[in-house]
Amino acid sequence: MSDNIPFELQQLIINKLPVEPLIRFRSVCKAWKSLIDSSDFIPNHITYQQHQHMLVRYKYALNVEETYVLIADNDTDDTDTFLQHKVSVTIPQLVVNMGKHFTTVDSSHGLLCLFGYTDRNAIISIRNAVIWNPSIRKAVDVVLPHMADDDEIVYRTVLGFGVCRGTRDPKIVKIRIDVESLIPWKVEVFTLSARVWRSAHSDNVPSKFLRFGTGEQVVVGGVVYWLARDMFDRDSDKLLVSFDLTSEELGEVKLPDRIPPTYLSLSLFKLRQSLAVVKGSVEDSKLVYHVWVMKDGVPKLFEKLFTISGHTPDGSTVFPRGFRKTGEALIQVKANPGFNTTLAAYEPYSKAITNLGINGSYISVCPYTETLLLL
Repeated sequence: MSDNIPFELQQLIINKLPVEPLIRFRSVCKAWKSLIDSSDFIPNHITYQQHQHMLVRYKYALNVEETYVLIADNDTDDTDTFLQHKVSVTIPQLVVNMGKHFTTVDSSHGLLCLFGYTDRNAIISIRNAVIWNPSIRKAVDVVLPHMADDDEIVYRTVLGFGVCRGTRDPKIVKIRIDVESLIPWKVEVFTLSARVWRSAHSDNVPSKFLRFGTGEQVVVGGVVYWLARDMFDRDSDKLLVSFDLTSEELGEVKLPDRIPPTYLSLSLFKLRQSLAVVKGSVEDSKLVYHVWVMKDGVPKLFEKLFTISGHTPDGSTVFPRGFRKTGEALIQVKANPGFNTTLAAYEPYSKAITNLGINGSYISVCPYTETLLLL
């Protein structure tokens, strides 16, 4: 870049570039490296960035190694162009160390949080999380103390992940609900900057015992949401538990009556910058999924956007797996009969289904945006 261009203008130009060239530009000169590595540039680059990607994890059969691909998402409705930006990705060694038993908690500000365990020896199994930035190929490991096993009856533990909007500090929240304790809710927070677990700043925990859903959490607008219901009342109204990453306050969001509270058929996703609740139901002997979104971050304002048919014209079964930046739904299509499934894009208005060329017995999708966090 010419020395005749003021450095302030150079900074504005650099700030709008994708992550990949920025990593290379750090080698151009000391001034650019100092700029790109600075604590001011990295969070501001998040504000400018609109480059979205999809991390797709799948495998063909139970005894076959999993495959990971990245698909660059954008604002175009041209699915063929979308498919041209598909590349293989190598997961970090910290994730490899967790073996096959890990799940994706969520993505926030370009960082992915994965949860699993690492076998240190034949007796001790260490539960841990990995915070991973695929854009710069960097990951950090976080040990999770006092995690409950899945078969524990006395208490349950749920994880949440997000990046604080004000400080840009990644946080992991761990909520443990103990049905035999005088203090049933224990909320702990891990911040990457401090690298220690501590109690949450706020102690306003719900008064009831709640069981969290099996679906993934969603973080929107600096708030983490989980599906939940009363632990001892299966017929209770379903609600959302929220955790504000800034104030660290827990809250409850009651779903509107227009969304029937059938617990097992509800799932959470992020659609553009809004929280989406997808409700599956059988109507006129046909499976359908209704897509609702929370408007403007106001819990009481849910709006129904569209409905996804639960079956394709050839009789295959459909399962929602997420949304593109364009608003198109990503669906998993399962042939009947059969075990393998196909990832496809569903255009909600024309109802057109486009095969994305990814097939397997298991498919998961995690959208994220590019970031320099962890650099």
